[in-house]
Amino acid sequence: MSTTQIDDDDVGKDVVAADGDDIGIVSGYRYGTAYVEPDPGITTKLKTSLGWDDVDEEEGYPLQEEAVEEVTDDEIRLRSDL
Repeated sequence: MSTTQIDDDDVGKDVVAADGDDIGIVSGYRYGTAYVEPDPGITTKLKTSLGWDDVDEEEGYPLQEEAVEEVTDDEIRLRSDL
């Protein structure tokens, strides 16, 4: 089953780019927003496109639902135009 909505059941899922590259893992869900612990290897360009270039890393990075292509049982896949 796939959707584009994220909820607290998605904590622990992998977050992947449209090309399959690992972005990170959903580390939390608060007030309607999923937070991602990013993979150390993601690029500054990708962080900027996700709006993560000016975020307190201790809290995790917020994942906006507009960036999500689909949510499956195993992962959250981001849109290809990021």
